[in-house]
Amino acid sequence: MGDQLKEKKLICNIPSLDLPEGWSCIKAEGIGPFVTKAILKHPNGSHIGWASRDHRKHHNLLDSDTKSTWWAPKAIGWWVGVIFAIGAVCFTLGSSPVYPKIVGNNLDGMTFFIGSLFFTTAALAQYIETINARQTPKGLKLKEKIRLFTWEPRRIDWLAVVVQFIGTIFFNISTFYALNSLMTVQQINSQVWTPDAFGSICFLVASGLVWIEVGHSLFSWKIGSLSWQIAALNLIGSIAFGISAISAFILPLTGNPVNITLVNLGTFTGGLCFLIGALLLLPERTHPEKI
Repeated sequence: MGDQLKEKKLICNIPSLDLPEGWSCIKAEGIGPFVTKAILKHPNGSHIGWASRDHRKHHNLLDSDTKSTWWAPKAIGWWVGVIFAIGAVCFTLGSSPVYPKIVGNNLDGMTFFIGSLFFTTAALAQYIETINARQTPKGLKLKEKIRLFTWEPRRIDWLAVVVQFIGTIFFNISTFYALNSLMTVQQINSQVWTPDAFGSICFLVASGLVWIEVGHSLFSWKIGSLSWQIAALNLIGSIAFGISAISAFILPLTGNPVNITLVNLGTFTGGLCFLIGALLLLPERTHPEKI
């Protein structure tokens, strides 16, 4: 009997959750080493659902306003959505057909750089949000300390936000160097294109991890779920950014990008997807879904 209990505990091990005495985990789902969904057993015998994304979005130390959807400056989840949305607006504007013609190339480049700074700020806020998900089951509000840094690579949500944050740093570098209009083709490819490509890869990996976290599998279809919609939009946006990055490589013989149309279309599509996904974070925060 003791061996069976030990085996069950190992199978249901949830790195982000510290079950109080009397609680137990009776079932867990996920992919590889990552647990994304579980069923917990309360000491009174009742069963309670747990899901990685739902837990951090709706059982967080830094979310003191769970009622207001569109104006909640005391909730870190609200700030994550708003700041990401501002960054996405900058990328969408910068890659639109009309905006560069109105403001000129210099201001257009500055728009991308400012947008990347908003992305980095939002990604950092998202990291703080993630590590401050309560470590007790939903409904229990025991006193816990606010955390500024953790090392939890076995958590799929922690890994996703860290990879995305690194990606935003690459975009900071790329958009900063892109402000210099006097670079050679080799300099553009090494200082602008290379970090842009790495940033796009990071975004794709992070979005893929969130997709798995929300769907609890590689393939899922939950069109009625806000969390699933956000994950799908971010994944599509990351793919679009990736297409843009590949197309932006400067060909040494011509001095032109591989395909300037795909560069702008990919960035515009990605920015628009990220914008809608960011705005959906606001109602997701105040409308918990049934697990």
